[in-house]
Amino acid sequence: MTFKTDLPRPPVAPRNNITIEQLGRVRTDPYAWMKDDNWQTVLRDPSILREDIRKHLEAENAYTKTVLKDTEDLQATLFSEMVGRLSPVEESVPVPHGPWLYGIRYQEGAQHPLHIRRPRTGGEEEILLDADSLSKKHAYYSLAGAAHTENHRYYVYSEDVQGSEVYRIQVKDLKTGEICAPAIENTTGSFTLSPDGEWLFWIYRDEFGRPSRIYRRPLLGGKDNLVFEETDPGFFLSIGLSASKEWIAIERGDHDTNETLLIPAKAPTTSPQVAAPLIRGERYSLTHWNDRFIILTNQGGAADFKIMQTPQTATERENWVEFLPHQEGHFLLGVCAGRHHLSWIERFEGNENLYVLSAQDAPSLTKKASLPLRDKAQQISFDEPAYSLSLLGILEYDQPMLRYVYQSPTTPAHWYDINMETGERLLRKIKEVPSGHDPALYETQRLFAKADDGELVPITVLKRKETAINGSAPLLLYGYGSYGISMEAAFSTSILSLVDRGWVYAIAHIRGGSEKGWNWFLDGRKEKKTNSFTDFIASARHLITENYTKAGQIVAHGGSAGGLLMGAVANMAPELFAGIAAQVPFVDVLNTMSDTTLPLTPPEWPEWGNPLTDPKAYDLIASYSPYDNIHPKPYPAILALGGLCDPRVTYWEPAKWIARLRDIAQNGPFLCQINMEAGHGGSSGRFERLKETALVQAFALWCLEQHKAAH
Repeated sequence: MTFKTDLPRPPVAPRNNITIEQLGRVRTDPYAWMKDDNWQTVLRDPSILREDIRKHLEAENAYTKTVLKDTEDLQATLFSEMVGRLSPVEESVPVPHGPWLYGIRYQEGAQHPLHIRRPRTGGEEEILLDADSLSKKHAYYSLAGAAHTENHRYYVYSEDVQGSEVYRIQVKDLKTGEICAPAIENTTGSFTLSPDGEWLFWIYRDEFGRPSRIYRRPLLGGKDNLVFEETDPGFFLSIGLSASKEWIAIERGDHDTNETLLIPAKAPTTSPQVAAPLIRGERYSLTHWNDRFIILTNQGGAADFKIMQTPQTATERENWVEFLPHQEGHFLLGVCAGRHHLSWIERFEGNENLYVLSAQDAPSLTKKASLPLRDKAQQISFDEPAYSLSLLGILEYDQPMLRYVYQSPTTPAHWYDINMETGERLLRKIKEVPSGHDPALYETQRLFAKADDGELVPITVLKRKETAINGSAPLLLYGYGSYGISMEAAFSTSILSLVDRGWVYAIAHIRGGSEKGWNWFLDGRKEKKTNSFTDFIASARHLITENYTKAGQIVAHGGSAGGLLMGAVANMAPELFAGIAAQVPFVDVLNTMSDTTLPLTPPEWPEWGNPLTDPKAYDLIASYSPYDNIHPKPYPAILALGGLCDPRVTYWEPAKWIARLRDIAQNGPFLCQINMEAGHGGSSGRFERLKETALVQAFALWCLEQHKAAH
């Protein structure tokens, strides 16, 4: 495989220096003009984008297409391979509710699924929603959620037709097949139905793209009643119904702090009441269990969280008593409850363990357990070096069936139902790979890189067994490292296209994530954010030292906050990489965190710091913001992908970054592609989104050839 090395001239973006004074600091931005003054409207109607900006983005897209033209056949081949690993007809494991089994099913060739149900006792399938047919009316189509009423008569769903994450909610009468209520516009896509089927609770997305109010309206249409208004622009909102169907819960908060308000589900028109007042720096979540609430919290410095309990009639903190004490290194991820059992999942030494506790073994509300609960509970775990275990929940509140999913980089997803009374486990589904997959041909390894400060950074590695560990293999290194989000050691059909070509695939579980507990997150945010970047670089160097690859044969890959990571490591250690693929990259950090009109700016100050009021935060962000720290030295090839309708990482961030790289940095090339019909998640549809994955992998292969040709 060879590609041309003589590259065309890139677009030249006009420079219009804007001087910004802030906290006594001065910076210059030559490409601020790329932000349309009406960007909020552009998110909802891309056709009104200012013409000079549109022409520049189209020129960038044309340039990227020209530079990577020789990879088009390769992209098509990779895409075909990826599609071949997806079942043309695929169905979810059904979820029981009353007389029905609910699920989704993809028809052959369909980008979007059918939402279906079947009688529990057997019988004909009923189509509730044909998302594929709905999608054909739009260039972009995505569903945020769908739910049926308790009486099984109505089906409610939220849809986004721009990629802007501004959803409308529709109500469908399953008896007539017709939309039976006025659409609810300008929502976050999140909604909850009262158990009596009379009321629909929904969250309003304001002109800044933030969830600012919760309303209640009659299911079949009528007046919207304000239930709750959020006054803190830095807080997110969510709403849900407890598994017991006895409580409607509103949660408000940010990455550090939250508060829950409760509404009795049998009296859905009553005002919400605070369960436990907000305390800055403290998080808690409530799970209703019979006569009590189970509370997952970091109260009292429980960095990896603990479980408390309290009577459902007395939810204030003074009534909380210990249920499962904090144990350092055992990071509690979530809790679910059924009438007779409680289950929780925790991460220990990088992998997840699942525990099931019978109600009769639970400590009383006034007395601690006589034995540690982990000794009383049934434990579910696996013995691969790296794997992912996902708790899907107890299927029906009064029944003992629990569902979870197991997978690893070598093992496709397995769906299991376990009877919590008998311990009997039933395999419900294995992720099918139609083109064939033999786990025995691959191996997963867990390595540990020593960070600059001595911390050990986990690395999950996938390769074919015959791929030699002698420094000759190219390597794709993926990273994220923000918000406490863990990059799971999951099975990916798409990455096999590189691995089957002799590549090594590695995930660097850097600080900022929570793979080693909540402190792993805290050590990679705000004033410690640079740990994320140095951890990634340490991981790359460790893989070189251990002969998995060598410098100049690594392609780095990350998206969103992981795109910030890509921009930072490009500035800090460009010599390690043959290429860098940054999807929807958050690279203009200082400007974005200084712009209070952007949807995520106030909510994200706890993560990055507030450069509008805090000089130390300003200086820290200024020291690593990729857009502000490009150096006049050789850089690897860089591909930045964005979406015109993206409300999270706006289109101008990758466009400005690439323009400035061309101004200052050497080598490259520096490529920008903006999807003019999508948002943060890229193209919609299970096949269409693979085209972007194929582009990234073709770029990685192209980078390797370019690097070899140059050296």
